[in-house]
Amino acid sequence: MLQVASEGPVLKTKMMYGALLSQSQLKGLLSLTLNAALLAHNKEEQTYQTTQKGLRFLERYHELSNLLGNLPS
Repeated sequence: MLQVASEGPVLKTKMMYGALLSQSQLKGLLSLTLNAALLAHNKEEQTYQTTQKGLRFLERYHELSNLLGNLPS
């Protein structure tokens, strides 16, 4: 979801399809990410975009994912 919205302002439907989420999943995650300031909402255009804080979160997430993926089984 944050990855999809990091490419520029997106509508809810693009975020939902891009992140493979149901409408109810999207609703819950929107609330969570907006409250955590990881996502910003433009009320006039009804679009969402990943904030700088969200981009830092994504960067750290990818770093951690790469580290854990490289661990021996």
